[in-house]
Parts: sequence; structure tokens; C-alpha cells
Amino acid sequence: MASQDIESHRAGAEVIAGDAACRKKSVELLEELGLPKGLFPMEDIQEFGYNRETGFMWLVQRKKKVEHTFKKIKQTVSYASEVTAFAEKGKLRKITGVKTKELMLWLSVVEVYVPEALLDKITFKTGTGLSDTFDAPAFALGE
Repeated sequence: MASQDIESHRAGAEVIAGDAACRKKSVELLEELGLPKGLFPMEDIQEFGYNRETGFMWLVQRKKKVEHTFKKIKQTVSYASEVTAFAEKGKLRKITGVKTKELMLWLSVVEVYVPEALLDKITFKTGTGLSDTFDAPAFALGE
């Protein structure tokens, strides 16, 4: 996505600064969307923004990247210094800055969604078209 296109989505967004406030706001948004509250276990978040009109959201952390292993599913995920996505009920799409480790490869996660029929499941789709479905509680806060 062109940077000027992204800038147009930032215009008019609610922007929060400071780690505690950003974490709180991002968890509130995930909850509002019906997604697991622990999807973004990022560290030292400097900025969170959300444009309710376009659905565009972003998180900026101080470090270049953070890797987190979701213990219940033994899955390692890497979060870049900036993560962006378009948010809608039950779904994050056009995600940037998130990668998952499959065997020896890092694959970009481009979409995350909760299937309507299976609210206790969450599916992750990669840029290669592969997808994996997990139990949603594995992504609860603190996991």
C-alpha cells in the first residue's frame, strides 16, 4: 500500500500515546471487534491509532521488532516496529508487520478472523494463501 494512501487513513484517526494507554485502547478495540484480547503482545508501545470511519488501525512500538511465542499452541509470531491493519467486526485484514514462523520460514500474516459459526476459533491467513485455525483462548491476554 502506498504511503500516501496510508496517510489518508491516518487523517481523522484517534491517536493515543504512551504504553499503558495504547495497550488499554488496543485491547478495547479487539474486544469490540470480537477478537481475542491478546493478539498484540507488543512491548513499549509508543502510539496507537484508529480511524473508525475507514477501520484503519496501527500500533508503533519502540523496539525494531518483538517475537512472542503463544505457549498453548507453540506458535512464534514476530511483530515489527509498526503493525497496521484494517479492522472490522470479527476480522483484521491487509495486516502489515506481523509474521508467523512455519517450520524454518517466516510468513507474513495478512488476515486474522473469527469464523461466524465458530466463535471459539480464530484463523490466520498468510500472504502465500496458507491458513491455520486455532482455539481462540490461546490468544487471551497474558498467554
